[in-house]
Amino acid sequence: MDLLPVLMAVLLAAVLVGEARGLFWLRAATKPLASLCFLGFALHRGALDSDYGTVVFVALVFSWWGDVLLLGKSKALFGAGLGAFLLGHVAYAVAFVRLGVDGAVAGVAAVVVAGLSYAIHRWLHASLPPALKGPVYAYILVIGVMVVAAFGAWGAGASMLLPVAAVIFFVSDLCVARNRFVAPGFVNRGLGLPLYYGSQILFCFTI
Repeated sequence: MDLLPVLMAVLLAAVLVGEARGLFWLRAATKPLASLCFLGFALHRGALDSDYGTVVFVALVFSWWGDVLLLGKSKALFGAGLGAFLLGHVAYAVAFVRLGVDGAVAGVAAVVVAGLSYAIHRWLHASLPPALKGPVYAYILVIGVMVVAAFGAWGAGASMLLPVAAVIFFVSDLCVARNRFVAPGFVNRGLGLPLYYGSQILFCFTI
């Protein structure tokens, strides 16, 4: 079972080949399996043996659904995928808060994240379809809360992997936003997907 991250990396390589060559069938066949690997790895590390691990596992399940839904190109599937990831970030934030939060560290993180979120809002605003502005802004808010909670938990004594993984996840989502709304291209997926899968594995290591 310790080989699951390695298997995930192999499957991710296949996903990236599918992305680069426009092979939807390859992406559709390998991406859900790659995401199953981080679910399996979380279970292997005893996710269901603790309250924290169980909530993290719930977040990973929502992420798996988001990965599957975002295989499609329609606005409806994108919105559904966005919703699944939003719920995943809510679950992550709940898990981190359950570990305890240092208010001072969380406060500093909140100021930084608020500034970044405002800059992202300005960056995306003109490119967003009207129907997606509300959901995307809600998503920015929720992922920001998740990052702040991760830093707060670290300040209270939790693993440094929490804020590292949260920031990596945040950056991977910026790649998704750039690809969807600003400047589509393989470079976004080539950078964003490894960051995303790396963040999920790091979260698994905190269980």
